Amino acid sequence: MTSSPFAVDPSLFELPFAGETMPIGVIDLDTTSRIPLVMPAFPLVGLGDPANPLANQLDAVIEAPVTLTGLVQNVLRNPVAAAVAVQILRLLDPLPSLPALIAESIGYGLLQGGVEHQTWRDSRPDSPPLGAGAVAVVRRGERLDIRLQRAAANNAIDHWMRDALREAFELAALDIGITRVVLRGEGRAFCIGADLAEFGTTNDPALAHAIRMRSLPAHAIARCADRLEAHVHGACVGAGLEMAAFARRIIASRSAWFQLPELAMGLIPGAGGCVSVPRRIGRQRAALMILSGRRIGARTALDWGLVDALVDD
Repeated sequence: MTSSPFAVDPSLFELPFAGETMPIGVIDLDTTSRIPLVMPAFPLVGLGDPANPLANQLDAVIEAPVTLTGLVQNVLRNPVAAAVAVQILRLLDPLPSLPALIAESIGYGLLQGGVEHQTWRDSRPDSPPLGAGAVAVVRRGERLDIRLQRAAANNAIDHWMRDALREAFELAALDIGITRVVLRGEGRAFCIGADLAEFGTTNDPALAHAIRMRSLPAHAIARCADRLEAHVHGACVGAGLEMAAFARRIIASRSAWFQLPELAMGLIPGAGGCVSVPRRIGRQRAALMILSGRRIGARTALDWGLVDALVDD
C-alpha cells in the first residue's frame, strides 16, 4: 500500500505490532481516481472531496468535527480494535438487525480477550461501588415509559440496569397493545454508557458472548424500535447512545453531546452500536465516531441525522 493513491506517506500511519504492520490508509480524494479493488484489513479513510465517486467505497471520509490527526492518533493507540471495527461495520452493513447484533457480539468478544483491552484494564484504578442501578417502568394505557434511575452515576448501566432494560423492552416487543415506548434518563445526563467498574468481571469471552445473547437490551429494542422514542439530554455516551439510536425518533436537548469511546478501551461498541448508529447516520460517519472517539454536539448530531429534533434544555 505504498502507491500513489495515498495522500500521505503511509509510514506516518503505521505502527509495529507483534512483528507486523497494522496501518491506517489515507487516500487523497482531491487527486485520486482509483483505490484498491479489495478493501484492506485495516481502516481506509478519505481526505478531501466527498463528492469523489470513490468516496463511498471507503470506511470513512474526514469531516468536522473529526480531524485526520485526531483519528489517526486514536487508531494507532489500538490498531487491532480499529481494524476489527471497520471489518465489522463492512460486514454488518447489509444484514438485518438481529443477525447483525450476533456478529457484533462475536467481534466484541474477540477483542475482550485481546492485549489492547487487557492493557486498558490494567491501567485503570479501582473504582468505588456506586450502588445498584434501577430502571422505572410505567405503563399508561398504550404507552410504556422506561426511565434510567442511577443519577448519582450519570446513569452508567450496571448489570442490574441491563437486565431490567432487557425485561422492559421484551415487554414492549411482545405486547402489541403498547404503541408508544418512551426512554429517558434521570439526572444531569441521559447515560454515560456501561459501568466501567464491571468491565472484566467475566473473563471468558465466549461466556460473555452467551450472556450478551440473553441479556443485552438491544435484541429486544430492535424488535420494538418502530414504536420507540428517546429523549436525550446531557451526555449520551457508549451504550446509552447505542440503545437510543435504535429509536424511530430521538429528541435531544441543545446541550446534549454524543460519543462512542470504546476504541480507547481496545473494544468496539458492543451494546448494539455497530448496528444502530450506522442505520441512522451511515456506515462512514459511524466509523468516524468509532475510530476518532470524538464527541459531537447536538447541532452536528441533528445535521448528521443522529437525532431528529432539538429542544431547549
